[in-house]
Amino acid sequence: MGRIRRYVEVGDHKYWTLFDTGARNTYVAKEVSLNLPTFDLPEPNPVSLGGKVHNVVKDCRLACKVEGYNVLAHARVLDEIGRDEDGKKIEILMGALTMQEWGIIPVPEKEALDMSHYPKEFVEF
Repeated sequence: MGRIRRYVEVGDHKYWTLFDTGARNTYVAKEVSLNLPTFDLPEPNPVSLGGKVHNVVKDCRLACKVEGYNVLAHARVLDEIGRDEDGKKIEILMGALTMQEWGIIPVPEKEALDMSHYPKEFVEF
């Protein structure tokens, strides 16, 4: 499992982000969603994350820059995500599906992200 921490840009703001291949989906803290288009879910969606069950009632469209590359993702909104190993508040959790779609590969031994697989175009069949 790869986990890398970085700031990502959302508009004029920078948010502390955990890139976690152990998480399938992408999540944003409620404070981040205030700057994004959000949508009410038809019913609460329970999610187990970080040893806690969250009832997700909103999702959003996350448009951000990861190391200068544009990334768009569907994200679930949580009141709070939690803290990283150093106690720093996680504002965005980038999950495996988003990383796969955008060619983001965590390199834990270097505490880096490999963006060499970022798509120059999407080919649909």
